[in-house]
This record gives sequence, structure tokens and C-alpha cells, in this order.
Amino acid sequence: MKKSSIEGFISRYNLGGEIESVKIESTDEGMSVRFISDDKTLLGDVSSEETDFPNGEFGIYTTSQLKNLLGVLGSDVDVNEGNASLTFGDSGTTINYMLADLSVVPIVPDLKQLPPFGSTITLNDEFVSKFVKSKGALSDSDTFTFTCKDGKGEVILGYQKSMNSNRISLNVDCTCDGDVEPISFSAKYLKEILNANRAAKSSSMKVSSQGLASVSFEHDGFKSNYFLVEIK
Repeated sequence: MKKSSIEGFISRYNLGGEIESVKIESTDEGMSVRFISDDKTLLGDVSSEETDFPNGEFGIYTTSQLKNLLGVLGSDVDVNEGNASLTFGDSGTTINYMLADLSVVPIVPDLKQLPPFGSTITLNDEFVSKFVKSKGALSDSDTFTFTCKDGKGEVILGYQKSMNSNRISLNVDCTCDGDVEPISFSAKYLKEILNANRAAKSSSMKVSSQGLASVSFEHDGFKSNYFLVEIK
């Protein structure tokens, strides 16, 4: 199988090192993973149509270590299940990655009933580029804030309700069911989500006034869904 297929799958959930411990499930229909961040403000799932991965459930405790090991190999790899491990090999090198017991992998809760999403923000190339640059310019800004008034939406980094502050306001292409009071989510997670899914070119983010944002991508055999929980 192509190493890029494994790396693409990993990058969509690892999010620059933000998500480390997961359970990867693989069947004859493809691969999937569900995940949750340590602070519980991000959860989601990623699936791939890749079918050359061994079937089973595999506990990955430190995804960054697995990524580093894969970096040693060439572009075409064979993957096999070993003794509590996965082995990856190219024409001249074999690496062995020890699997974790599934009991130490975080349990991801089910989102049984989603709230209504009254706002939809277009995530095009221009927005992605500006948001990533804005987060770099205000690296100490933990959140981004969405607000909409009179049909005009803004995504703000550095928002402070009761005081003046360094901030960047991005006008966004959006549809809103009425005015939306400022609501904030993790800026670092959104930046990593956008970076990991740049190849998708365009998508949208749905925002609920009840404290949840949803972002989904579908590209090149990958499906990625992310849910951001409001940070107050």
C-alpha cells in the first residue's frame, strides 16, 4: 500500500500532535478511527477507503511515534499484524510498532442527538489561509469567536467581551438564522483541522448557539468529521 495513504489517515486525526491515543479499526471496507482531545473540547472521526491494512482493532498510544517510524520507509509499504504489534516494511527496511492495550485508549462518547445548527460558514481557500496566518500572528489567542449581526458574520481571534485587545476580525461568507451572540471555540484545534484537510479545497463549518460547531471534509477516499465544544 502507499505510505501516503496511512500518513493521510493519521494526519487527519493526529492534528499536528494534538490527538495521540486512539483505536484504529480496519475491515474489508476500510479504516476508521474515533477520537477525543484531552480537554474534551474536540471529538470526531476519520474514515478511509484503504483496504490493504490488516483487519482488526489496534490500540495506538503515541501516534507521533508511529509517524516518526513511518518516516524511515519508502513510498510503498507492506503492513502486517505481529505479536501485539504492527510491522511496516519496504524493500529494505522493517519497523515494528508496539500496540497499546485498548483499555488505555480514551473512550469517545457518542453524540446521540445533535443540536440545530443555525449558522453555516464557508471554509474556502481564502478563509483557511487567513485564519492560519491570524492564529500564527496571535499565537497566544486560545479561542476564535464567531458572531453574526444583520446577516454579516465575523470570526474573531483575540476577542474580549468587556475590554479592548489585540484582535483580528475576519469577515466570512455565511448564512445565519438571525443574529448570533459571540460564541467561542478552540483556535488551535480549528487551525490544525484546516491544515490537515487543505486538499479538500472547500467545506463549511456549522455553528449551533447551544455550544457546538461541526466541520466535515470529504476528499480522495477520506471522510473527516470534527466537533468543537464551546469554550466559555
